[in-house]
Amino acid sequence: MSGTSTRNFRTLFISDVHLGSKGAKADFLIDFLRHHEAEKIFLVGDIVDGWRLRRSWHWPQTHNDVVQKLLRQARKGTEITYIAGNHDEFARNFQGVHFGGIVVADRAIHEAADGKRFLVIHGDQFDAVVQNARWLAYLGDFAYDAAMAMNRLVARFRRTFGMPYWSFSSWAKVRVKKAVNFIGAFQDVLTEEARRSEVDGVICGHIHHPTIENFDGIQYINTGDWVENCTAVAEDFDGSFVILHWPHVLAGKLVNEPFVPMVVDQRADKAAA
Repeated sequence: MSGTSTRNFRTLFISDVHLGSKGAKADFLIDFLRHHEAEKIFLVGDIVDGWRLRRSWHWPQTHNDVVQKLLRQARKGTEITYIAGNHDEFARNFQGVHFGGIVVADRAIHEAADGKRFLVIHGDQFDAVVQNARWLAYLGDFAYDAAMAMNRLVARFRRTFGMPYWSFSSWAKVRVKKAVNFIGAFQDVLTEEARRSEVDGVICGHIHHPTIENFDGIQYINTGDWVENCTAVAEDFDGSFVILHWPHVLAGKLVNEPFVPMVVDQRADKAAA
């Protein structure tokens, strides 16, 4: 791929952008959206980080540019559904409401090109800490901020020496046993919810761990995030899914390098082995 080519997909799934936080890679996402279009886009929760905005206001122009880019795509005819998450749970008060062509929902059923049906949900509803110990979730959020501060230092160092973006926090997460166990448990409970919903799979976010896996006939897809991993999930026109990794800001044009989508198909506990 070279020049200003645009890749077209049937559907794009994007989650955990966390606009309003210092860790949000808004410039990466703008660049990604410049080079990827789809008939449908699902925003799978935590697009806006209401938790951090309540603590201190942080909304640079790039965050506004992400919103404007999505609104322009909606005006051009892209069908966009905003699935609310825990950090933007205020949106759950507006289910069914359209904002500039973007409809808000708590969950949705997506029918892929091959006829398979997927539950699209952020996933915080199945996080026991978020649901039953909100104070602990807030404490964890502070700890996450500290990890992301370290992430920014590492990224600044690598950028200074011409090295590509790499997520220290994502690397550390899959090497901490408790985090790995949590990821595995989250995958299990979301898979069971898909089975109860009588669908073929589930597409979610929340835990910032991009993956595509199959569990006893149920496909589990996690979109990742735009804080640590800079990933989105794309559905092609044959109903197949792939994780797209966008680790560089390409300044408006694609470099003359082959684009290789990142596909992760191993369980988190295998990744940590």
